[in-house]
Amino acid sequence: MGILLHIIAFLASLCQLPTFDGGLSFQKTLTVDSLGACQGASFLDGRVCLYGDREVGMIRTYTIQQDSLAYTGQEIRLTEGGKDIINHPTGIAYNPDGPTFIGNSIRLNPEGTKWRAVIYMVDWKGLLRTGTLDGNLLNTIADDACIQGTRPEYVQYGNKAYVATADYGDKANEVRLYDPALLAKAKKTSEPGVLVKKFTCSSWVQNLHWIPSKGVLVLIQNQIEGRRWRFTFLDLNKSIESGKEQVIKTINVDKADELEGFTLLNEPGMGIAVTSSRHNNVHFVHLDW
Repeated sequence: MGILLHIIAFLASLCQLPTFDGGLSFQKTLTVDSLGACQGASFLDGRVCLYGDREVGMIRTYTIQQDSLAYTGQEIRLTEGGKDIINHPTGIAYNPDGPTFIGNSIRLNPEGTKWRAVIYMVDWKGLLRTGTLDGNLLNTIADDACIQGTRPEYVQYGNKAYVATADYGDKANEVRLYDPALLAKAKKTSEPGVLVKKFTCSSWVQNLHWIPSKGVLVLIQNQIEGRRWRFTFLDLNKSIESGKEQVIKTINVDKADELEGFTLLNEPGMGIAVTSSRHNNVHFVHLDW
C-alpha cells in the first residue's frame, strides 16, 4: 500500500508540472513615444509601466483600452537632486507585501566583460506620488554576484518570494534568486545569505517575467546579441533543483529588432512585448496555452 501511495503521489505531481503546448500570436502593434529606447514593461496594480532610457531613466504609466494603451500623464524620472541615477532601468521587482527593487545595467566596454550592475530599493508608493527618487531611494546595492547585468523580478519558490535576476551575455549565464529581506539591507549581493539559489541559463536574457499561476519563468531574450526575439518558458522548480534551466518551450519570433521586455496583462494569455526601437515598439500578443 505504501508503494502504491508513493506512485499515486508521483503521478499527481506530474499532473501539476507546468506545461505549454501553444504558441504566440500578434494582435496589434503600436508606437509609444517619449520612452527613449524602451527597456521593459511591467503590469502593476492595473496599470502598464513602460520604462526607458530617454535623457534620463524614466517610467511612464498607461491604462489598457481594448487593444491599445492610454497614457495616464504620469511620468517618473529616476533622478535624485536632478541627477540621473537609474539611467538604464532593467527590471522592476514589485511586491505589494515586500520591498520594491529596480535594476540598472550598464555595459562598460564593447566586449561586455565589464558591467555596472546596481539594484535600487525604492519606496514605490512615494515614487508614484512625487515622480522622482528624491526621498524615495531607500538603498543602493551593488549586484556584484552577477556576471553581466541585473534585471530583477519577483518569483515564488517553496512558498516564499524571492528576487530573481539573470545575466545577458553569451556564456556563463545564470538566473539567481536573492532573499528580499537580506537584499533590502545589503550593500552588495555577494554578502552572506543574499544569494539563495541559482541555475545556469541560455544567452542574451534581456528581462524576466514570472507567471505565478503556471509556475513558469519566462526568459525574454534575443536570439543573437541585440537582435531577434526569443521567449523561453522554464519550469522554475525543476530548474532550481537541477541547477540548469529546464525548458518547457522556446518560441523564436522572426523580428529583427531588439526584444527588451514582456508582461502578461489581466486578461488571460494577453500580454505586451516591447522593443528598443523608436517606432513600432509595443506589440499586443496572445499566448495560446
